[in-house]
Amino acid sequence: MTETSRLAMGPKPGVNYPLDVLYCGNCSMPIEYCEYYPEYEKCKQWLERNLPSEFEKIKVNDDTTEGGGDEEKKRQKRGGKGMMKTKKKDDGPKQVCVSRAPRGKKKSVTVVTGMSSFGIDLKVAAKFFGTKFACGSSVTGDDEIVIQGDVKDDLFDVIPEKWPEIDEDFIEDLGDQKR
Repeated sequence: MTETSRLAMGPKPGVNYPLDVLYCGNCSMPIEYCEYYPEYEKCKQWLERNLPSEFEKIKVNDDTTEGGGDEEKKRQKRGGKGMMKTKKKDDGPKQVCVSRAPRGKKKSVTVVTGMSSFGIDLKVAAKFFGTKFACGSSVTGDDEIVIQGDVKDDLFDVIPEKWPEIDEDFIEDLGDQKR
């Protein structure tokens, strides 16, 4: 009974409600938690530009906690928003390759490769091909879309129409391939 009597119900005396919480524009966390973000230096820069009064408070706290040591504070790297990897873009030849591969005895699939070099989202492209040709279409590899059926000839008109950055000259016909 004594434990529950210590926990008072209602607002705490001396605290103004509702509480105002300031959020960092870099990491989108409350500014008290910026120091736990992997890219703390960018948060400091944002605070210095946008909230100079809060930056001074944090600057004073950093000076007192370091103790004048020259060694850099080592931070544990963790996953999350700040650790997202950017996709590498190849500067190689930009070309879309279209081929037909057998599937079963009398059926075939059309394979499209090279669309990601133009910055096109493969999932969106596969969904578009599936609805356009009324068939199944999926992303199977890093840069490969498989469309059910033989729609190779139609792709030479459809791709430049949907994505103007891909000219017909960038589309290569590889013919029939073994799968």
